[in-house]
Amino acid sequence: MPTETIRQKTKQILNALGCDAHEISIVMTNNDQVQQLNKTYRGIDKPTNVLAFPMQEGQFADITPGLLGDVVISCETAQQEADKANISLDERMSQLLIHGILHLMGFDHEASPSDARKMEDKSLELLRKIETNKELNIF
Repeated sequence: MPTETIRQKTKQILNALGCDAHEISIVMTNNDQVQQLNKTYRGIDKPTNVLAFPMQEGQFADITPGLLGDVVISCETAQQEADKANISLDERMSQLLIHGILHLMGFDHEASPSDARKMEDKSLELLRKIETNKELNIF
């Protein structure tokens, strides 16, 4: 995917969340690297589609208030999931960007059913803002 496309979508998402003055880093990688990160930081020894590393949590959260954190996406897994869902890689990347950025913002679908619903609602709202395919849903 072109870097400019990712940059534009990221800006749109951050603007919609009221974070237009904030920064994030986005790493596009392969399954091997994502698997290693997943194993190291989550104790899960398998690849995943997206990981988020928030910088606004913990005792050092105030050091860099404008830095939200890092989003790491496996392009391999994203392509496999796009193919399986019969959507474009561009659309799948939008879904994963939104998911990762919402995690940086403190959303957590694993915390409770109520939190999962909030994250789903916000994900769909953002997806409708950045994608022209109005049939595209969250994952």
